[in-house]
Amino acid sequence: MTVRVRIAPSPTGLVHVGNVRAALFNWMFARHHGGVFILRIDDTDIERSEQQYEDEIKAGFRWLGLDWDEGVDVGGAYGPYRQSDRMDRYRQVVDQLVESGHAYYDDRSTEELEALRQKAQHEKRHPNHYIRRPDREATSGVVRFSVPQDAAVEFDDVIRGNVRFEADVIDDFVIYRSNGTPTYHLASTTDDLDHAITHVIRGEDLLSSTPKHILLSRAIGGTEPLYAHLPLIMGPDGKPLSKRHGPTSLKEFRDRGFLPEAFRNYLSLLGWSLDGDQTVFTTEEAIAAFELSDVSKNPAVFDTTKLEWMNGEYIRALSESDFIERVRPHVESGLGRRLTEAEWAQFSQMAPLVQERSKFFSDAAEQVRFLFTDEVDYDEASWSKVMEKDGVVDVLRVSSEKLAGLEQFDHDAVEAALRSMLEALEIGARKGLQPLRVAITGSQVSPPLFESIAVLGRERSLARLSRCLDRLG
Repeated sequence: MTVRVRIAPSPTGLVHVGNVRAALFNWMFARHHGGVFILRIDDTDIERSEQQYEDEIKAGFRWLGLDWDEGVDVGGAYGPYRQSDRMDRYRQVVDQLVESGHAYYDDRSTEELEALRQKAQHEKRHPNHYIRRPDREATSGVVRFSVPQDAAVEFDDVIRGNVRFEADVIDDFVIYRSNGTPTYHLASTTDDLDHAITHVIRGEDLLSSTPKHILLSRAIGGTEPLYAHLPLIMGPDGKPLSKRHGPTSLKEFRDRGFLPEAFRNYLSLLGWSLDGDQTVFTTEEAIAAFELSDVSKNPAVFDTTKLEWMNGEYIRALSESDFIERVRPHVESGLGRRLTEAEWAQFSQMAPLVQERSKFFSDAAEQVRFLFTDEVDYDEASWSKVMEKDGVVDVLRVSSEKLAGLEQFDHDAVEAALRSMLEALEIGARKGLQPLRVAITGSQVSPPLFESIAVLGRERSLARLSRCLDRLG
């Protein structure tokens, strides 16, 4: 049997890391077994679906390296793979289910149905005892699936083991809306059967949908796939991951400057591990070892601090040339303009120092912003803490004199000149160099000072020291 798995995001918003983790696990499972990974687009919510979100889904998966073998933009023998292109098929399935007695029309209001549910609860009866319409007199309205009431739905989840849903917990559920669109239950189940999906790997939050999908599969005349429900992703406070914990969409992490290989590595640890001890590993190592049976049932905690640490490890492991090539779009995006080749050559001189101090590619722009502006914007906290102390004017004045007199203006000469300033004023490095750092870069936090001044150059460095002296009066 060829493994066939899918991910079916909805283009109604930015894709959440929970869906990305599900996509990654599907992809790794397919790659481990030499199977097929499919990207479907669940766009039956016509009012909320937008092309920009579909484009972002595809761009995000490509950035992460999750290439799909069949699906949107790729095609395949089982297509189409966009649900809005399959409406005739869903209508066909609905008619089949109504004709066979597995579904029926219901034209009653929400209020009427709620009253019937409450009556059933009061009399301790199955809700379907009152909800179901045995005479099937309605010929319009929504279409409901007629849930068998004589047996539980039981299945073996690849991750969670045996799962059982008693018949009395499943109401006759809507499979087709009055506006002519299928519900998630009908569309997803029909797609899985038509696309010959062998394993449905999805989040635990969809576990309660599984008995409905199994019953639908059997009523349609197919065999349900195997199911594997992934543990939920929680924030550090033990609550479901949401925006209150920080970024949650793939786009936010991508824009911030995470490396795709670092992000893949970290996501794979959310419910699974390579060997219990190794934290940093390659995608190839993960694919070789990945099995659904090794996925944990327990919730996974999304720890942004650990992710940032891991991303920093990956950035520092890059070759200098690779770092320079990959960081350029983030530097230019952060600065809001393209850099000239001369400016990029300046950045390249600083690149090793920036690389070892970066957790994200986006950090690089902030570290080198001072190089590519005529006048730096001073961080006011740094200014008040460092520049308004006694002796700062003398530091700036003597440093200007020392730097102006240099024959060569390189790292060694700059360092010698500024250490000479410290000796002349009889002060320590912290008291003497911190004011220079703020004057040159605008902040207490920057790449190493001597290299920064050397790359900035004599004229621009002296101009910044002069500007600070003017501001201090």
